[in-house]
Amino acid sequence: MIEISNLVKEFDGFRALDGANMHVTKGAIYGLVGPNGAGKSTLIRHLTGVYRQDAGEVKIAGEAVYENPGVKEKFAYIPDDLFYFMSANTFEMKRYYQGLYRNFDEKMFYKLMEFFPEVDPKKNIRSLSKGMQKQVAFWIAICTRPQVLILDEPVDGLDPVMRRQIWSIIMADVAEADTTVLVSSHNLRELEDVCDHVGIMHKGKIIIERSLSELQGSVCKIQVAFEAEMPKLPEDFDVLHMSNTGRVYTLIVRGDPKAAKSQLEKMNPMLIDLLPLTLEEIFIYELGGVDYEVKDILF
Repeated sequence: MIEISNLVKEFDGFRALDGANMHVTKGAIYGLVGPNGAGKSTLIRHLTGVYRQDAGEVKIAGEAVYENPGVKEKFAYIPDDLFYFMSANTFEMKRYYQGLYRNFDEKMFYKLMEFFPEVDPKKNIRSLSKGMQKQVAFWIAICTRPQVLILDEPVDGLDPVMRRQIWSIIMADVAEADTTVLVSSHNLRELEDVCDHVGIMHKGKIIIERSLSELQGSVCKIQVAFEAEMPKLPEDFDVLHMSNTGRVYTLIVRGDPKAAKSQLEKMNPMLIDLLPLTLEEIFIYELGGVDYEVKDILF
């Protein structure tokens, strides 16, 4: 559904995008993460047709995005910095979007009203809190019936109850309409709950692009204890990190979790336990050797 190939963009000699590639299949929820300055916002501005690329291709549903109104009608974009007309209320913004999107679902608009009880649709949107303004953005965006939903820090500023409600609405739309969702966020814990694919950007490129199941199946945490000292591990045992408390060692191992556990069991440990890794931990240990600050990705 989304295809970005060898995307290049320069600003005054600085290469913000350096041959970036991205592939997002129809119906996927794709999490885009990376440190500040990695190029996420620049990539999204190409994907939404704001910027024209210096080189490469940006396509949605097989068509180039830039200056293509037909393609732009297929996606909705919720930026981190929202825009509303100065004196517009929610009803007026609804009518505006109805003029832009032929598939705007008015019945859904009134159906979703009950999910946003704190928002007064007759009140000037700019007078609402940041969280309420974001609720209006989701409310209207979903009603455009987009094939692709592009989100930049989507639930920033929302309380925990509303965050859960927003994601429930998005997930229901994905299940019902096979909507493709691209989410740019620093919050890996939240992405782990909703995304099925993840891409990480660094210096204008997407350096890792995998399904979440592949990521979680490629690195594992094993706690193991032996009667004596830790025996010498096999040469092909790829340990990313090892620490110990007394006789209990915690190993972060790259590779198939079951195969790694099986190898350790041959050494007759006193105890052995295979533990799941969070998405945050996977990034820390998988990407810790790359020359950027992992902490910038996490929060």
